[in-house]
Amino acid sequence: MSEQTGCARSRYEAARAAFDAAFERHLDAGVEFVSRDGICIDPEVEIAPGVLILPGTILRGKTRIGAGSVIGPNSLLEDAEVGERVTFNASQGRQCKIGDGCTIGPWVQLRPDTVLGREVHVGDFVEIKNSTIGDGTAVAHLTYIGDADVGCFCNFGCGVVVVNYDGAIKSRTRVGDYCFIGCNTNLVSPVALGDGVYTAAGSTITGDLPAGSLGIARARQTVKEGWAEGKLAAYRQKKERLARQLAQQDAQE
Repeated sequence: MSEQTGCARSRYEAARAAFDAAFERHLDAGVEFVSRDGICIDPEVEIAPGVLILPGTILRGKTRIGAGSVIGPNSLLEDAEVGERVTFNASQGRQCKIGDGCTIGPWVQLRPDTVLGREVHVGDFVEIKNSTIGDGTAVAHLTYIGDADVGCFCNFGCGVVVVNYDGAIKSRTRVGDYCFIGCNTNLVSPVALGDGVYTAAGSTITGDLPAGSLGIARARQTVKEGWAEGKLAAYRQKKERLARQLAQQDAQE
């Protein structure tokens, strides 16, 4: 056995022993596990009794998890503060704070300095970085929020982007309480939205919006009849050849 192989084995055995000790300690304290599969727990992690840890969960650093939470499957938390009754499903969070009653995931990334209030919902394919999200706000899917302060009880539609970086400076966006951010809205920082603001779907908002207003920033629809026929001709011919090939295959089966 080479020296390098021996060192690797020694490190693995030390890590395994540390995990075994942490696992047994949490199990004795009332933490619930379905199995040990894919679970890693650092020695400094604190888990309240009754928390359910599902397979594939990695808990690193000084992570703390409150009572009644369900973590996993296939999740990573590093130096994270997790409140009570949190569901954290197939997601990652680093140096973040998650309030009581939040539902996170699947496929969410909470980057450093993210702070979620209570009863926040963050759904699939959402990334949040260096931002505060107020109580009861929902960010359901396909959204990026960076360097922003979002109020309480807001709703973010699908495909919202906080445009926080111009290539040189990262600026902050402020969103008030009870705002409704329409699908595919771009909020170009720095910009401030007052309480109760709506943005129309597909808008690129570059200026402040006063409380109770509707922001619309998109071109009017123009229809040019017959324009697509020439553009589609070559494409249609290619796909018609494919259609004939598929028909021949069907006939031979």
